[in-house]
Amino acid sequence: MHGDPQKLASLIASLIGLCARRLPEDVLTRLEEMRKAESVPEEGGSPLGRRIYDAMFTDLDMAAALNRPFCQDTGIIQFFVEAGTAFPLLGDLENALREGVIRATVDVPLRPNVVEIFDEKNTGDNTGTRIPWIDWELVPGKDSIRLFIYLAGGGCSLPGFAKVFTPLEGYEAAIQAVFDQIVHYGLNSCPPLLAGIGLGPSADTAAKLSKKALLRFIGARNSNLRAAELELQMEKALNKTGIGPGGFGGKGSVMAVHIEQAGRHTAVLAAALSTGCWAHRRLLAEIRPDLSCAVLSHRE
Repeated sequence: MHGDPQKLASLIASLIGLCARRLPEDVLTRLEEMRKAESVPEEGGSPLGRRIYDAMFTDLDMAAALNRPFCQDTGIIQFFVEAGTAFPLLGDLENALREGVIRATVDVPLRPNVVEIFDEKNTGDNTGTRIPWIDWELVPGKDSIRLFIYLAGGGCSLPGFAKVFTPLEGYEAAIQAVFDQIVHYGLNSCPPLLAGIGLGPSADTAAKLSKKALLRFIGARNSNLRAAELELQMEKALNKTGIGPGGFGGKGSVMAVHIEQAGRHTAVLAAALSTGCWAHRRLLAEIRPDLSCAVLSHRE
């Protein structure tokens, strides 16, 4: 055994800070594309929508200059861990993730958002019962960790849902439910949105897949050709709703639609939706055995 658990916690706190202060490269690129498209009124662009994008990028520039989060709602912190079973600090990792959240709350700083259910008290340090949420996948024999950090804000979590349909209702009913949810609640979720859709055998499976769909880099399509085509069709259709950036109307309402699926039971089809706002704070890093680190999602 080698490595320092406290050093690991400090590293995680630093990564959380980067996630809160800077957008990942794929999200920045997509927003730049949508900003440019919104500036062409004869092709459906909105002058007001362009100004909303300008405000977004001004916010990002100011956050970089001041080294602070670019959104006041720094969310609930969720970790998605692909952990090599030979990583030397595997047994210390859960405590390090929790300690990293506590440190980042003070150092970044992050707004304390965690309220204990039933007690209705804010914990003050962004930890609580089962929070930060940690999703584990073990990779036999590997000695490093791939760590996704996701800051789930209140607004972007608002449209989330999971529902089980009968096969007779089919994919059409699941797709209609997604559209209804985004049309009703997307306005309040700081669009343009990233729509993550999960399809599978049960509500809990679909919900987990819908959140994992948000971790995929924008532009990476589902490996199933039918799923990839459905992603593109839904993206085009949602962008015709006219919700627009900030909900003020315009050409673009979603950055992308990502679908993840699992095999279903013969008698059911479960669907779930998770959404990310324009401030889609997602970071991917690889942590090596010596605690050196490569950030794979950001330009820095």
